[in-house]
Formats: sequence, structure tokens, C-alpha cells
Amino acid sequence: MAKILIADDHRQITSVLEAYSRKEGHTAAVAHDGAAALRLYASFQPDIVLLDVMMPVMDGFEVCRAIRKQSDTPVIMITARGEDYDRIMGLDIGADDYIVKPFSPGEVMARVRAVLRRIDRAEDGSRRALQWGSLRVDLDSYEAAVSGHVVPLTKKELELLWTLTQNRGQVFSREHLLSLLWGYDYEGDSRTVDSHIKRLRAKLDAHPHPDWRIETVWGVGYKLEAADG
Repeated sequence: MAKILIADDHRQITSVLEAYSRKEGHTAAVAHDGAAALRLYASFQPDIVLLDVMMPVMDGFEVCRAIRKQSDTPVIMITARGEDYDRIMGLDIGADDYIVKPFSPGEVMARVRAVLRRIDRAEDGSRRALQWGSLRVDLDSYEAAVSGHVVPLTKKELELLWTLTQNRGQVFSREHLLSLLWGYDYEGDSRTVDSHIKRLRAKLDAHPHPDWRIETVWGVGYKLEAADG
């Protein structure tokens, strides 16, 4: 099973999440401040991180940034803040998902299972790389390139780009993308997809790609298509 790092300064929350993790067969390690979480991350080398935003010493945003500088380990942010700004900030710095307090431990474990299923699919041993004009997407190395320039993407952004590239011209609804990439038991909403598309476009558009674009189909969703002209 998986190794889960649980970082939260609320000891009752970490105790419950640790118990639920072990019940599902995972190995869990707990930290109660941001600096301790980073030290434990280095020694424990978790498969997934449950990361509270509001922690002493270093907050969860700082910890997530530090993790992203060295790894694409999935990070699920846990926050008492429900505002769009905080949710989008977490996604922008590389978090894969977020959960707003109060939550049920069962919901957290469902999110963990969804992330682990995606990891399993990504490591099934098949070679997966796509080249379409100036765009290259490689699921083996988890790299994307535009016009020869490597574009740093999070795991979720890469999977989203792969899905659109593999099915270019096909319109995907937000709900369909949520089901494909976050799992059928994901309880978030379509704004998660919108946030990832916004970040993905900004990163891709840093390099010229006159031959394709990610198109918004209003009232439906998104597709990757050849650019006019």
C-alpha cells in the first residue's frame, strides 16, 4: 500500500487521519508544523501528502512549494479556508487537490484512493508519448514541451493535457474531466477543472504554438484543436 505523510497542527485531526490510513493498510507518518513536515518528507519519502494550510513555523503553501521544487509527489491541501483565492493559490503552487474543513475522514480516504488509482494507471509499463505539431506530451517522463521548450507542469496539469491531446478535437465536459482525472468519487466541483485549465494555458502560452490551442466550448467544456490559419 502507500506511505502517507499527514501534516496538521491539530493533533485530533492527525490522530483520526492516521487511524483511518492504517485501517486501509497504508503506512502513515505525522508532523505538526511545516518545518517538521519537510524534514519528515525527506526521510519518509511518502507516496502522497495530506497538508494543512495553517501550520506554525511554515504554512502549507510554503511546504507545498518546497516539495514541488524537488518532486511531483501528489499533495492534497487541507484547509479551513473555503475562499476561492486560497483554493486557487493551492492549485497554482502545485497541489493536486484540496479539502475544506470540516470534512469526514472517509472523504479524505476517498480522495487518497483516487490519487493512488491515477498513479497506478500512470505506471502500468506502457510507453505513452504524443507529438502533435509543436506540442509533445510524455506520460513516462511526465514532461511536456512546446516548440522544443520543456514546460514545467504538475502531475494533474500533465494528465489533463495528455487527455486533451490524445483526444484532440473532442469536447470534454467539466464533469467528464473530473471523473476521468479526479475519480468518480471525487466530491469537488467543476471550478477545479477551470482552475487547472487556466494554469495550464498560462504555462503553455509562454512559448509560441500557432498551430494549436485549448478552446473553451461555452456551456460545455474544453477541447484541444488546430488553430485557424
